[in-house]
Amino acid sequence: MKHLLPKEAWEFLQQQPTTLFVDVRMEIESLYVGRPPGVINIPWYEYPDLTPDPAGFVAAVEREAGGDKSRPVVLLCRSGKRTLDAGQVLAQAGFSAIYNVLHGFEGDLDDHFKRSTLNGWRFDGLPWEQM
Repeated sequence: MKHLLPKEAWEFLQQQPTTLFVDVRMEIESLYVGRPPGVINIPWYEYPDLTPDPAGFVAAVEREAGGDKSRPVVLLCRSGKRTLDAGQVLAQAGFSAIYNVLHGFEGDLDDHFKRSTLNGWRFDGLPWEQM
């Protein structure tokens, strides 16, 4: 798995339009906190269980990729942590071009326990939408 800063990920997505861009956050996070345009939501885990289903995740990504495990997959979450586990499972399943967006959508917590103040997709001023 390769790691890209948010701006690098956005540039990569523009240059590689066939890339599958996956938001692994829960659907409610993606809808209400915000998400990049064109991202597909495939949660790593979902409420109320909050338990990953690796086989289900891989199957959903494979469906969205049209069965092409060589298709580039860019993974995004809140802070870049869930994507590490999700990416590892995809690599074990045979996906060969996996990219993790460092710092995720909201970024790391600052000294006041707030996000989007240090780094991340929104902090970098990249396009996003909200329900």
